[in-house]
Amino acid sequence: MLQYTPPESRISASIAFQTVVERRFSFLQGSSAIRATSNMSTNGGDAEKRMVHFNLSPTRVLKIQKGDITRWFIDGSSDAIVNPTDEGMLGGGGADAAIHGAAGPELRTACYGAGEVRPGIRCPTGAARMTPGFKLPAYRVIHTVGPVYNEDENPAATLRNAYRNCLRYVRGNSLKHVAFPAISCGANGYPFEEAATVAISTIRDYFHSVKEIHFVLYSDDIYDVWVKKAEELLKN
Repeated sequence: MLQYTPPESRISASIAFQTVVERRFSFLQGSSAIRATSNMSTNGGDAEKRMVHFNLSPTRVLKIQKGDITRWFIDGSSDAIVNPTDEGMLGGGGADAAIHGAAGPELRTACYGAGEVRPGIRCPTGAARMTPGFKLPAYRVIHTVGPVYNEDENPAATLRNAYRNCLRYVRGNSLKHVAFPAISCGANGYPFEEAATVAISTIRDYFHSVKEIHFVLYSDDIYDVWVKKAEELLKN
């Protein structure tokens, strides 16, 4: 894929924008997982909703927030956002369209250059591809195709593969921070609670060397389901 080095202005901007308005910590009783809440006004976060933290290990953390994934970043050099695309990778609707719009036309050109594995298919369902972030504040974009819930023979397995393949790109490219949307929870019709179970259990079992895994979620309903499911699944 194309190689890309972000300008220094992106890095300096990331420092200026990372502010925390209010932070307070609480502990899950009977669990070794630490749950922390923070009111966030940056990194794509919604100041009305708290960021929720779960320690996956002493040095690895899962963070859940409501916000705009196109605005999310950590440092502009070791971070990536995940784009829930279709098999053509040329920009569809929802988050896919928003990410293409924010990244600029160079992203579509890079996706086109990924090449077809079959006519019209650049990224099969459950697979992943990576491009530069271009005008996005995040360094890289990892594109993945989630299952259509009512059409896939085994949607849970396909969705799990989508998350795993994204994490393989993170590890294989020495990235330390990645932000996921709720893959397949839009037009693909995946029930929120089932999708959250697959997403969080996969992250729990496959986070390995990733320093921070974020979920940046666009709706209150999805955010609430994700936080509740994380509290259930990340207890010992």
